[in-house]
Amino acid sequence: MDILPILKCNHFKYRNYGSVDTTVMKKYFLKNFLICGLCGWCMECLWTGLDSLRKHTDKTLTCHTSVWMFPIYGMAACLTPICIKLKDRNALLRGGVYAFFIYLAEYTTGVLLKKYGACPWDYSKAKLNYKGVVRLDYAPAWFLAGLFFEKVLKRN
Repeated sequence: MDILPILKCNHFKYRNYGSVDTTVMKKYFLKNFLICGLCGWCMECLWTGLDSLRKHTDKTLTCHTSVWMFPIYGMAACLTPICIKLKDRNALLRGGVYAFFIYLAEYTTGVLLKKYGACPWDYSKAKLNYKGVVRLDYAPAWFLAGLFFEKVLKRN
């Protein structure tokens, strides 16, 4: 049997010759989900706090977020297999792919939450919005957020 190299990411190993230990994978997925959720919340607080200064000259840098955002940002843990596949690619490609998946998650969760009147964001007044749940002008932010989550997911 030809055993291919072991790819290490997040303290667990993906073996190309057999099944992955799902118990270990679940353990690290949950840990990464929690870390990504917290990091996302912090990023959102920073983003909305700085935006409050820009929009309203609020020197207190008051931020706002929603409890719904924790699991949405936590889903960045699902990028782990993509991080592994793209590990030898350039940052432009990796960031673009991550931004695509972040947009996909934002759109999906936004439409679902909007259906139940629970969507914490409304981009309908922004010029480059799609159905009020996605802003295309946020592409650079999602590009950088994706690369940030990659670093979080690859930490040792």
